[in-house]
Amino acid sequence: MRFQDNWSPATLVATRDLAPGIREFILRPDGYACAPYPVGSHIKVSVFIAGQADVRSYSLVGEADPRGYRIAVRFAEDSRGGSRYLWSLQPGARLDVTSPTSLLQVDWQRQHYCLVAGGIGITPLVGAAQALMRKTPNVALHYAVRSRGDAAYLDELSPLLGDRLAVYAADQAQRLDLAGLFAGLPAGTAVLFCGPMRMLDAARAAWAACGRASSDLNYETFGSSGRLATEPFKVRLRGSGEEIIVPRDRSLLDVLNAAGHEVMADCRRGECGVCAIDVVAVEGEIDHRDVFFSEEQKHDNRKLCACVSRAHGVVTIDTLERADAL
Repeated sequence: MRFQDNWSPATLVATRDLAPGIREFILRPDGYACAPYPVGSHIKVSVFIAGQADVRSYSLVGEADPRGYRIAVRFAEDSRGGSRYLWSLQPGARLDVTSPTSLLQVDWQRQHYCLVAGGIGITPLVGAAQALMRKTPNVALHYAVRSRGDAAYLDELSPLLGDRLAVYAADQAQRLDLAGLFAGLPAGTAVLFCGPMRMLDAARAAWAACGRASSDLNYETFGSSGRLATEPFKVRLRGSGEEIIVPRDRSLLDVLNAAGHEVMADCRRGECGVCAIDVVAVEGEIDHRDVFFSEEQKHDNRKLCACVSRAHGVVTIDTLERADAL
């Protein structure tokens, strides 16, 4: 495993609404020390969904804050319930959090940086902008939102970036042209991206079409976003024929482990591939919500990441268990 989760009890010390449907939470672990953490860091937060303990991962906003860990959560009706739980809490609530970890790779030797955010994907890029602006003025942030009123953290980003911040509001017919943006970047520009899966797919396609090196496009993602609506689906286990329902508010990974089928996992964000399981047949459609597999692998439907991916219909899987080994 790449990460050893270090959990600490924490207090929700403050909340504030940033935009319609987006709320900031400041979580202060017991014995908190305001120590720097890497760009793109996230923490895991304990939540309770339908009376069951669960875990959600959230990007940290900005650099180290003396008040505690700062996260922003979009309230999502079509989700597995983490946002509803957090939004139900009041300051003073107690919960558990992990220490920060980061999967985002930043090459600090570049001369130019381009940050691209979609909606709530702005959260890890606030700290990235702050850190990069201390290194070079050649930092631009392109921020796509449904409306300008939905653009969180403009109060911090506007004075920091000035005219190097571009906001694209869909309700004003402003569209972020990824192909045009990428084609016009200076050679060797490093791009940091965070946004929903559809936008990430478009960004990777546009980046490849420009002939840019894949290593120059780095991204954070939120694996809960997908192409299809979140709904219950059925998995059938090859060999035993056992059928298990995956509710809309739980992951396939958690349901399989709860049923006694041990599936290893690490990041739980659809990024590392440790929890990948074999797909035998699909009666319906898989909604691949990971960023581990390539588009060709997703199209083949031979594997899926159990921590984030979902389906409509029935998916037959092979957990590699064998009856004589049980």
